[in-house]
Amino acid sequence: MTTTATTAVTDSTAAPTLPDGLVVVVKQECATCRLVAPLLPRLADAGPLTVYSQDDPAFPSEVAGVDDTELAVSWHHDIETVPTLIRVVDGREQERTVGWSREDWQRITGIADLGDDLPVMRPGCGSLSVDPDLVDRLRVRFEGGILHSRRVELARQEDDIEAMFTRGWTDGLPVVPPTEERVMRMLAGTTRSPRDVVAVVPPDLVEVSVEKVAIAAVMAGCLPEYLPWVLTVIEAICNDEFNIHGVLATTMPVGPVIVASGPGTQAIGMNSGVNVFGQGNRANMTIGRAVQLVVRNVGGGRPGGVDRATHGNPGKLSFCFPELADSPLGTLAAQRGIPPGTDAVTVFAGEGPRCVVDQISRTPDSLANTLASCLRTLHHPKLVIAFDAILVLGPEHIRVFAEAGWDRDRVLAELHSRLTIPMDELVRGAGGIEEGVKPGIPAETLPKFRPDGILLASAGGGAGLFSAIIGGWANGTTGSQPVTRAVSP
Repeated sequence: MTTTATTAVTDSTAAPTLPDGLVVVVKQECATCRLVAPLLPRLADAGPLTVYSQDDPAFPSEVAGVDDTELAVSWHHDIETVPTLIRVVDGREQERTVGWSREDWQRITGIADLGDDLPVMRPGCGSLSVDPDLVDRLRVRFEGGILHSRRVELARQEDDIEAMFTRGWTDGLPVVPPTEERVMRMLAGTTRSPRDVVAVVPPDLVEVSVEKVAIAAVMAGCLPEYLPWVLTVIEAICNDEFNIHGVLATTMPVGPVIVASGPGTQAIGMNSGVNVFGQGNRANMTIGRAVQLVVRNVGGGRPGGVDRATHGNPGKLSFCFPELADSPLGTLAAQRGIPPGTDAVTVFAGEGPRCVVDQISRTPDSLANTLASCLRTLHHPKLVIAFDAILVLGPEHIRVFAEAGWDRDRVLAELHSRLTIPMDELVRGAGGIEEGVKPGIPAETLPKFRPDGILLASAGGGAGLFSAIIGGWANGTTGSQPVTRAVSP
Protein backbone atom coordinates (compact mmCIF):
# COMPACT_ATOMS: atom_id res chain seq x y z
CA MET A 1 0.00 0.00 0.00
CA THR A 2 1.21 3.49 -0.78
CA THR A 3 0.46 6.51 1.37
CA THR A 4 1.49 10.05 0.58
CA ALA A 5 2.55 11.33 3.94
CA THR A 6 3.68 14.58 2.43
CA THR A 7 2.03 14.03 -0.99
CA ALA A 8 3.78 13.33 -4.25
CA VAL A 9 4.94 14.76 -7.55
CA THR A 10 2.83 13.61 -10.49
CA ASP A 11 3.27 14.77 -14.09
CA SER A 12 0.14 16.47 -15.38
CA THR A 13 -1.25 15.64 -18.79
CA ALA A 14 -1.36 18.46 -21.32
CA ALA A 15 -4.84 19.60 -22.32
CA PRO A 16 -5.83 18.03 -25.67
CA THR A 17 -6.98 20.53 -28.30
CA LEU A 18 -10.47 20.14 -29.70
CA PRO A 19 -10.56 19.77 -33.50
CA ASP A 20 -12.41 22.30 -35.64
CA GLY A 21 -16.01 21.58 -36.53
CA LEU A 22 -18.61 19.97 -34.32
CA VAL A 23 -17.57 18.03 -31.23
CA VAL A 24 -19.93 15.76 -29.30
CA VAL A 25 -19.07 14.06 -26.00
CA VAL A 26 -21.21 11.06 -25.02
CA LYS A 27 -21.32 7.96 -22.87
CA GLN A 28 -23.15 4.74 -23.69
CA GLU A 29 -24.93 4.41 -20.37
CA CYS A 30 -26.67 7.79 -20.84
CA ALA A 31 -30.22 7.49 -22.22
CA THR A 32 -30.09 10.98 -23.73
CA CYS A 33 -26.82 10.13 -25.50
CA ARG A 34 -28.50 7.06 -26.98
CA LEU A 35 -31.41 9.28 -28.01
CA VAL A 36 -29.21 11.64 -30.06
CA ALA A 37 -26.87 8.96 -31.48
CA PRO A 38 -28.98 8.39 -34.66
CA LEU A 39 -28.61 12.12 -35.46
CA LEU A 40 -24.82 12.01 -35.58
CA PRO A 41 -24.48 10.78 -39.21
CA ARG A 42 -26.34 13.90 -40.37
CA LEU A 43 -23.84 16.04 -38.47
CA ALA A 44 -20.96 14.13 -40.10
CA ASP A 45 -22.46 14.67 -43.56
CA ALA A 46 -22.79 18.43 -42.89
CA GLY A 47 -19.14 18.97 -41.99
CA PRO A 48 -16.29 17.90 -39.69
CA LEU A 49 -17.55 15.93 -36.67
CA THR A 50 -15.61 14.41 -33.78
CA VAL A 51 -17.39 12.23 -31.24
CA TYR A 52 -15.69 11.38 -27.92
CA SER A 53 -16.99 8.41 -25.95
CA GLN A 54 -16.35 8.28 -22.21
CA ASP A 55 -17.22 4.68 -21.38
CA ASP A 56 -17.45 2.53 -24.54
CA PRO A 57 -15.16 3.13 -27.56
CA ALA A 58 -17.67 1.25 -29.74
CA PHE A 59 -20.42 3.72 -28.92
CA PRO A 60 -22.02 5.28 -30.86
CA SER A 61 -22.17 2.66 -33.59
CA GLU A 62 -23.62 5.16 -36.05
CA VAL A 63 -20.29 7.02 -36.51
CA ALA A 64 -16.64 6.36 -35.69
CA GLY A 65 -15.85 7.71 -32.26
CA VAL A 66 -12.71 8.70 -30.36
CA ASP A 67 -11.85 6.82 -27.19
CA ASP A 68 -12.02 9.17 -24.16
CA THR A 69 -12.24 6.47 -21.52
CA GLU A 70 -9.17 8.04 -19.89
CA LEU A 71 -11.34 11.19 -19.71
CA ALA A 72 -8.53 13.55 -20.68
CA VAL A 73 -10.67 15.47 -23.16
CA SER A 74 -13.65 15.58 -20.82
CA TRP A 75 -11.54 16.75 -17.88
CA HIS A 76 -9.61 19.47 -19.64
CA HIS A 77 -12.63 20.86 -21.45
CA ASP A 78 -14.90 20.95 -18.40
CA ILE A 79 -17.49 18.47 -19.60
CA GLU A 80 -19.98 18.27 -16.74
CA THR A 81 -22.96 16.79 -18.58
CA VAL A 82 -23.33 14.43 -21.54
CA PRO A 83 -24.20 14.72 -24.28
CA THR A 84 -22.33 17.98 -24.82
CA LEU A 85 -22.32 19.56 -28.27
CA ILE A 86 -19.56 22.09 -29.00
CA ARG A 87 -18.80 24.17 -32.10
CA VAL A 88 -15.06 24.83 -32.59
CA VAL A 89 -13.54 27.37 -35.01
CA ASP A 90 -9.76 27.82 -35.42
CA GLY A 91 -9.15 25.75 -32.32
CA ARG A 92 -11.44 27.90 -30.14
CA GLU A 93 -14.76 26.93 -28.66
CA GLN A 94 -17.53 29.19 -29.95
CA GLU A 95 -20.54 27.79 -28.11
CA ARG A 96 -21.86 24.65 -26.46
CA THR A 97 -25.06 23.06 -25.23
CA VAL A 98 -25.62 20.17 -22.85
CA GLY A 99 -28.28 17.49 -22.88
CA TRP A 100 -30.74 17.53 -25.76
CA SER A 101 -32.40 20.79 -26.71
CA ARG A 102 -33.82 20.70 -30.24
CA GLU A 103 -33.57 24.47 -30.61
CA ASP A 104 -29.92 24.61 -29.45
CA TRP A 105 -28.79 21.63 -31.54
CA GLN A 106 -30.45 23.03 -34.65
CA ARG A 107 -28.85 26.45 -34.11
CA ILE A 108 -25.34 25.18 -33.40
CA THR A 109 -25.32 22.60 -36.21
CA GLY A 110 -27.12 24.80 -38.74
CA ILE A 111 -29.48 21.91 -39.60
CA ALA A 112 -32.97 23.40 -39.42
CA ASP A 113 -34.94 20.14 -39.14
CA LEU A 114 -32.48 18.22 -36.94
CA GLY A 115 -34.35 16.01 -34.50
CA ASP A 116 -37.83 17.16 -35.47
CA ASP A 117 -39.08 13.69 -34.61
CA LEU A 118 -37.49 13.80 -31.12
CA PRO A 119 -38.84 15.40 -27.95
CA VAL A 120 -38.19 19.12 -27.64
CA MET A 121 -35.87 18.65 -24.68
CA ARG A 122 -34.28 15.95 -22.57
CA PRO A 123 -31.81 16.52 -19.73
CA GLY A 124 -28.40 14.92 -19.99
CA CYS A 125 -26.45 12.74 -17.55
CA GLY A 126 -23.50 13.51 -15.36
CA SER A 127 -20.14 13.33 -17.07
CA LEU A 128 -17.78 10.63 -15.82
CA SER A 129 -15.15 13.36 -15.40
CA VAL A 130 -17.15 14.77 -12.48
CA ASP A 131 -18.17 11.41 -11.01
CA PRO A 132 -17.46 11.58 -7.25
CA ASP A 133 -15.92 8.13 -7.39
CA LEU A 134 -13.44 9.21 -10.08
CA VAL A 135 -12.83 12.92 -9.69
CA ASP A 136 -10.06 12.72 -7.08
CA ARG A 137 -8.04 10.27 -9.16
CA LEU A 138 -8.56 12.42 -12.24
CA ARG A 139 -7.45 15.51 -10.36
CA VAL A 140 -4.21 13.77 -9.43
CA ARG A 141 -3.73 12.42 -12.96
CA PHE A 142 -4.25 15.71 -14.76
CA GLU A 143 -3.27 18.29 -12.14
CA GLY A 144 -0.95 16.35 -9.87
CA GLY A 145 2.10 18.14 -11.23
CA ILE A 146 1.32 21.00 -8.89
CA LEU A 147 2.32 18.78 -5.93
CA HIS A 148 5.97 18.97 -4.96
CA SER A 149 6.25 17.24 -1.61
CA ARG A 150 8.11 14.04 -0.91
CA ARG A 151 6.27 10.77 -1.40
CA VAL A 152 6.51 8.16 1.34
CA GLU A 153 6.16 4.56 0.22
CA LEU A 154 4.77 2.02 2.66
CA ALA A 155 5.19 -1.74 2.39
CA ARG A 156 2.14 -3.61 1.14
CA GLN A 157 1.53 -5.21 4.54
CA GLU A 158 2.27 -2.05 6.54
CA ASP A 159 -0.69 -0.43 8.29
CA ASP A 160 -0.80 3.21 7.22
CA ILE A 161 -2.35 4.44 10.48
CA GLU A 162 0.23 2.66 12.62
CA ALA A 163 3.01 3.80 10.27
CA MET A 164 2.15 7.42 10.93
CA PHE A 165 2.18 6.82 14.68
CA THR A 166 5.59 5.17 14.36
CA ARG A 167 7.00 8.07 12.35
CA GLY A 168 5.81 10.59 14.94
CA TRP A 169 3.42 12.46 12.66
CA THR A 170 0.39 12.28 14.95
CA ASP A 171 -0.81 14.26 17.94
CA GLY A 172 -1.56 11.09 19.86
CA LEU A 173 -4.73 10.34 17.95
CA PRO A 174 -4.99 8.61 14.56
CA VAL A 175 -4.65 10.87 11.54
CA VAL A 176 -6.07 10.54 8.03
CA PRO A 177 -3.48 9.28 5.50
CA PRO A 178 -2.76 12.28 3.21
CA THR A 179 -2.86 10.57 -0.15
CA GLU A 180 -2.42 12.56 -3.35
CA GLU A 181 -6.14 12.32 -4.06
CA ARG A 182 -7.06 13.74 -0.67
CA VAL A 183 -4.50 16.54 -0.83
CA MET A 184 -5.64 17.58 -4.30
CA ARG A 185 -9.23 17.61 -3.06
CA MET A 186 -8.20 19.76 -0.09
CA LEU A 187 -6.39 22.25 -2.32
CA ALA A 188 -9.65 22.82 -4.19
CA GLY A 189 -10.77 24.71 -1.08
CA THR A 190 -8.44 27.67 -1.69
CA THR A 191 -7.59 30.02 -4.54
CA ARG A 192 -3.95 30.16 -3.43
CA SER A 193 -1.17 28.41 -5.34
CA PRO A 194 0.03 25.20 -3.64
CA ARG A 195 3.62 26.50 -3.65
CA ASP A 196 2.81 29.86 -2.07
CA VAL A 197 4.58 30.28 1.26
CA VAL A 198 2.05 30.84 4.04
CA ALA A 199 4.44 31.51 6.92
CA VAL A 200 7.74 30.59 8.55
CA VAL A 201 6.81 28.19 11.35
CA PRO A 202 8.67 28.24 14.69
CA PRO A 203 10.48 26.83 16.48
CA ASP A 204 12.53 25.40 13.57
CA LEU A 205 11.69 28.40 11.34
CA VAL A 206 10.65 26.26 8.39
CA GLU A 207 8.70 27.76 5.49
CA VAL A 208 5.29 26.15 5.12
CA SER A 209 3.54 26.18 1.76
CA VAL A 210 -0.16 26.03 1.04
CA GLU A 211 0.40 22.43 -0.03
CA LYS A 212 1.96 21.50 3.32
CA VAL A 213 -0.90 23.14 5.21
CA ALA A 214 -3.33 21.19 3.02
CA ILE A 215 -1.54 17.98 4.01
CA ALA A 216 -1.99 18.82 7.69
CA ALA A 217 -5.63 19.66 7.06
CA VAL A 218 -6.17 16.25 5.46
CA MET A 219 -4.48 14.54 8.39
CA ALA A 220 -6.65 16.47 10.84
CA GLY A 221 -9.85 15.46 9.05
CA CYS A 222 -10.78 18.86 7.56
CA LEU A 223 -13.09 19.42 4.63
CA PRO A 224 -11.77 21.58 1.76
CA GLU A 225 -13.97 24.51 2.77
CA TYR A 226 -12.11 24.70 6.08
CA LEU A 227 -8.73 25.28 4.43
CA PRO A 228 -8.93 29.10 4.15
CA TRP A 229 -9.55 29.27 7.90
CA VAL A 230 -6.56 27.03 8.65
CA LEU A 231 -4.30 29.06 6.35
CA THR A 232 -5.37 32.32 7.99
CA VAL A 233 -4.73 30.97 11.48
CA ILE A 234 -1.25 29.80 10.49
CA GLU A 235 -0.50 33.33 9.27
CA ALA A 236 -1.90 34.77 12.49
CA ILE A 237 0.21 32.69 14.89
CA CYS A 238 3.54 32.65 13.00
CA ASN A 239 4.74 36.16 13.76
CA ASP A 240 6.47 38.06 16.54
CA GLU A 241 3.19 39.50 17.78
CA PHE A 242 1.56 36.18 18.65
CA ASN A 243 4.92 34.49 19.32
CA ILE A 244 4.04 30.82 18.88
CA HIS A 245 7.63 29.91 19.78
CA GLY A 246 7.18 31.42 23.22
CA VAL A 247 3.73 29.88 23.57
CA LEU A 248 5.33 26.49 22.95
CA ALA A 249 8.32 27.02 25.19
CA THR A 250 6.50 28.33 28.26
CA THR A 251 5.85 25.94 31.10
CA MET A 252 2.32 27.36 31.42
CA PRO A 253 -0.53 25.21 30.00
CA VAL A 254 -1.39 27.41 27.02
CA GLY A 255 -1.79 26.92 23.28
CA PRO A 256 -3.46 28.69 20.36
CA VAL A 257 -7.13 29.39 21.04
CA ILE A 258 -8.98 30.25 17.81
CA VAL A 259 -12.09 32.42 17.97
CA ALA A 260 -13.83 32.44 14.58
CA SER A 261 -16.27 35.17 13.53
CA GLY A 262 -18.45 36.00 10.56
CA PRO A 263 -21.10 34.39 8.37
CA GLY A 264 -18.62 31.83 7.06
CA THR A 265 -18.64 30.06 10.41
CA GLN A 266 -22.23 29.03 9.77
CA ALA A 267 -21.57 28.30 6.09
CA ILE A 268 -18.93 25.69 6.97
CA GLY A 269 -21.01 24.24 9.80
CA MET A 270 -19.15 25.41 12.89
CA ASN A 271 -20.92 25.07 16.24
CA SER A 272 -21.31 28.19 18.38
CA GLY A 273 -24.04 26.79 20.60
CA VAL A 274 -24.51 23.75 22.84
CA ASN A 275 -21.20 22.14 23.86
CA VAL A 276 -19.30 24.83 21.97
CA PHE A 277 -15.95 23.95 23.53
CA GLY A 278 -16.57 20.21 23.45
CA GLN A 279 -16.54 17.27 21.07
CA GLY A 280 -18.82 16.49 18.17
CA ASN A 281 -18.38 19.27 15.61
CA ARG A 282 -16.07 18.48 12.74
CA ALA A 283 -15.19 22.05 11.75
CA ASN A 284 -14.43 23.23 15.29
CA MET A 285 -12.29 20.21 16.07
CA THR A 286 -10.36 19.76 12.85
CA ILE A 287 -9.48 23.39 12.10
CA GLY A 288 -7.69 23.72 15.42
CA ARG A 289 -6.15 20.28 15.06
CA ALA A 290 -4.74 21.09 11.61
CA VAL A 291 -3.01 24.17 13.03
CA GLN A 292 -1.41 22.11 15.77
CA LEU A 293 -0.23 19.48 13.28
CA VAL A 294 1.49 22.18 11.20
CA VAL A 295 3.28 23.47 14.29
CA ARG A 296 4.26 19.92 15.23
CA ASN A 297 5.22 18.38 11.91
CA VAL A 298 6.56 21.40 10.04
CA GLY A 299 7.76 23.68 12.82
CA GLY A 300 9.03 20.94 15.12
CA GLY A 301 7.00 22.05 18.15
CA ARG A 302 6.68 18.76 20.01
CA PRO A 303 6.00 17.97 23.67
CA GLY A 304 9.20 17.19 25.52
CA GLY A 305 11.21 19.16 22.96
CA VAL A 306 10.54 22.86 22.60
CA ASP A 307 7.05 22.36 24.03
CA ARG A 308 7.79 22.49 27.75
CA ALA A 309 4.32 22.84 29.32
CA THR A 310 4.23 21.59 32.90
CA HIS A 311 0.68 20.33 32.55
CA GLY A 312 -0.61 21.41 29.15
CA ASN A 313 -4.33 21.19 28.52
CA PRO A 314 -6.65 19.18 26.24
CA GLY A 315 -7.11 22.29 24.11
CA LYS A 316 -3.59 21.80 22.78
CA LEU A 317 -5.07 19.10 20.55
CA SER A 318 -7.55 21.64 19.21
CA PHE A 319 -9.28 24.70 20.64
CA CYS A 320 -11.36 26.45 18.02
CA PHE A 321 -14.86 27.86 18.35
CA PRO A 322 -17.06 30.43 16.59
CA GLU A 323 -18.91 33.36 18.08
CA LEU A 324 -22.69 33.56 18.12
CA ALA A 325 -23.78 35.37 14.99
CA ASP A 326 -26.74 37.12 16.60
CA SER A 327 -25.30 38.31 19.92
CA PRO A 328 -26.58 41.79 20.90
CA LEU A 329 -23.06 42.46 22.20
CA GLY A 330 -21.55 42.01 18.71
CA THR A 331 -18.37 40.07 18.05
CA LEU A 332 -14.81 40.02 19.29
CA ALA A 333 -13.61 40.47 15.71
CA ALA A 334 -15.61 43.70 15.39
CA GLN A 335 -14.22 44.87 18.75
CA ARG A 336 -10.77 44.39 17.26
CA GLY A 337 -11.44 46.38 14.11
CA ILE A 338 -12.83 43.85 11.62
CA PRO A 339 -15.84 45.20 9.66
CA PRO A 340 -19.13 43.49 10.58
CA GLY A 341 -20.03 40.62 8.28
CA THR A 342 -16.39 39.79 7.55
CA ASP A 343 -15.05 36.30 8.21
CA ALA A 344 -12.16 36.54 10.66
CA VAL A 345 -10.16 34.69 13.28
CA THR A 346 -8.71 35.92 16.54
CA VAL A 347 -5.88 33.82 17.97
CA PHE A 348 -5.13 33.94 21.67
CA ALA A 349 -2.53 32.11 23.74
CA GLY A 350 -4.86 30.48 26.25
CA GLU A 351 -5.43 27.67 28.68
CA GLY A 352 -8.53 25.50 28.95
CA PRO A 353 -11.85 27.15 29.82
CA ARG A 354 -13.12 27.51 33.36
CA CYS A 355 -16.83 27.76 34.11
CA VAL A 356 -18.48 30.77 35.73
CA VAL A 357 -21.74 29.89 37.51
CA ASP A 358 -24.31 32.55 38.42
CA GLN A 359 -27.86 31.29 38.16
CA ILE A 360 -29.48 33.90 40.38
CA SER A 361 -28.31 37.33 39.21
CA ARG A 362 -30.97 39.10 37.16
CA THR A 363 -29.43 42.57 37.24
CA PRO A 364 -26.37 43.62 35.26
CA ASP A 365 -24.61 44.99 38.35
CA SER A 366 -24.89 41.72 40.24
CA LEU A 367 -23.77 39.68 37.25
CA ALA A 368 -20.86 42.05 36.60
CA ASN A 369 -19.81 41.61 40.23
CA THR A 370 -19.82 37.81 39.78
CA LEU A 371 -17.81 37.95 36.58
CA ALA A 372 -15.27 40.37 38.07
CA SER A 373 -14.84 38.18 41.14
CA CYS A 374 -14.10 35.16 38.98
CA LEU A 375 -11.80 37.11 36.65
CA ARG A 376 -9.79 38.30 39.64
CA THR A 377 -8.67 34.73 40.39
CA LEU A 378 -6.83 34.49 37.06
CA HIS A 379 -4.10 33.06 37.36
CA HIS A 380 -3.79 34.10 40.98
CA PRO A 381 -5.90 36.65 42.89
CA LYS A 382 -2.77 38.68 43.69
CA LEU A 383 -1.17 38.73 40.22
CA VAL A 384 -2.20 41.67 38.04
CA ILE A 385 -1.71 43.19 34.57
CA ALA A 386 0.56 40.38 33.30
CA PHE A 387 -2.21 38.15 31.90
CA ASP A 388 -5.09 38.70 29.49
CA ALA A 389 -8.31 36.68 29.35
CA ILE A 390 -11.16 35.84 27.03
CA LEU A 391 -14.54 36.13 28.74
CA VAL A 392 -17.03 33.98 26.83
CA LEU A 393 -20.55 35.00 27.80
CA GLY A 394 -23.33 32.47 27.46
CA PRO A 395 -26.66 33.54 25.93
CA GLU A 396 -28.56 33.74 29.23
CA HIS A 397 -25.92 35.98 30.80
CA ILE A 398 -25.86 38.06 27.62
CA ARG A 399 -29.63 38.51 27.98
CA VAL A 400 -29.21 40.00 31.45
CA PHE A 401 -26.93 42.70 30.07
CA ALA A 402 -28.90 43.27 26.86
CA GLU A 403 -32.23 43.71 28.64
CA ALA A 404 -30.63 46.35 30.86
CA GLY A 405 -29.29 48.21 27.82
CA TRP A 406 -25.62 47.42 28.46
CA ASP A 407 -23.63 47.16 25.23
CA ARG A 408 -20.17 45.64 24.79
CA ASP A 409 -18.34 48.82 25.80
CA ARG A 410 -20.46 49.19 28.94
CA VAL A 411 -19.91 45.59 29.99
CA LEU A 412 -16.14 45.90 29.59
CA ALA A 413 -16.01 49.26 31.36
CA GLU A 414 -18.01 47.94 34.32
CA LEU A 415 -15.77 44.89 34.61
CA HIS A 416 -12.57 46.94 34.55
CA SER A 417 -13.96 49.31 37.18
CA ARG A 418 -14.63 46.37 39.49
CA LEU A 419 -11.15 44.99 38.89
CA THR A 420 -9.20 47.91 40.29
CA ILE A 421 -7.65 46.37 43.38
CA PRO A 422 -6.14 48.04 46.50
CA MET A 423 -2.38 47.62 46.71
CA ASP A 424 -2.54 46.35 50.29
CA GLU A 425 -4.45 43.29 49.03
CA LEU A 426 -1.89 42.57 46.33
CA VAL A 427 1.46 43.05 48.00
CA ARG A 428 3.52 39.99 48.81
CA GLY A 429 2.62 38.57 52.20
CA ALA A 430 -0.86 40.08 52.28
CA GLY A 431 -3.48 37.54 53.32
CA GLY A 432 -0.75 35.22 54.48
CA ILE A 433 0.23 34.52 50.86
CA GLU A 434 3.83 35.08 49.81
CA GLU A 435 2.90 35.37 46.12
CA GLY A 436 1.93 38.84 44.97
CA VAL A 437 3.15 42.24 43.81
CA LYS A 438 6.57 43.44 44.92
CA PRO A 439 6.38 46.08 47.65
CA GLY A 440 7.41 49.64 46.92
CA ILE A 441 5.24 50.33 43.86
CA PRO A 442 4.01 53.94 44.22
CA ALA A 443 0.32 53.26 43.68
CA GLU A 444 -2.70 52.85 45.91
CA THR A 445 -4.46 50.54 43.47
CA LEU A 446 -3.60 48.44 40.45
CA PRO A 447 -5.84 47.10 37.65
CA LYS A 448 -6.20 43.36 37.29
CA PHE A 449 -6.00 43.69 33.49
CA ARG A 450 -4.41 46.11 31.08
CA PRO A 451 -7.00 48.31 29.29
CA ASP A 452 -7.57 45.88 26.41
CA GLY A 453 -6.80 42.76 28.43
CA ILE A 454 -10.36 41.41 28.58
CA LEU A 455 -11.50 40.01 25.24
CA LEU A 456 -15.26 39.54 25.14
CA ALA A 457 -16.81 36.76 23.05
CA SER A 458 -20.32 35.28 22.87
CA ALA A 459 -20.89 31.54 22.57
CA GLY A 460 -22.67 28.62 24.14
CA GLY A 461 -26.03 26.90 24.43
CA GLY A 462 -29.22 28.79 25.15
CA ALA A 463 -30.01 26.97 28.40
CA GLY A 464 -27.91 27.50 31.51
CA LEU A 465 -26.82 30.65 33.32
CA PHE A 466 -23.13 30.05 32.68
CA SER A 467 -20.19 31.83 31.10
CA ALA A 468 -16.54 30.84 30.77
CA ILE A 469 -13.10 32.34 31.21
CA ILE A 470 -10.06 31.39 29.13
CA GLY A 471 -6.91 32.57 30.83
CA GLY A 472 -3.95 33.78 28.82
CA TRP A 473 -0.19 33.59 28.90
CA ALA A 474 2.11 36.52 29.64
CA ASN A 475 1.06 39.50 27.56
CA GLY A 476 3.04 42.33 26.00
CA THR A 477 6.29 42.20 24.06
CA THR A 478 7.77 39.48 26.27
CA GLY A 479 4.77 37.21 25.85
CA SER A 480 1.94 36.90 23.34
CA GLN A 481 -0.49 39.41 21.89
CA PRO A 482 -3.89 38.43 20.49
CA VAL A 483 -3.92 38.66 16.70
CA THR A 484 -7.02 39.13 14.53
CA ARG A 485 -7.01 38.51 10.78
CA ALA A 486 -9.69 38.52 8.10
CA VAL A 487 -9.99 35.10 6.46
CA SER A 488 -8.33 35.03 3.05
CA PRO A 489 -9.52 32.45 0.51
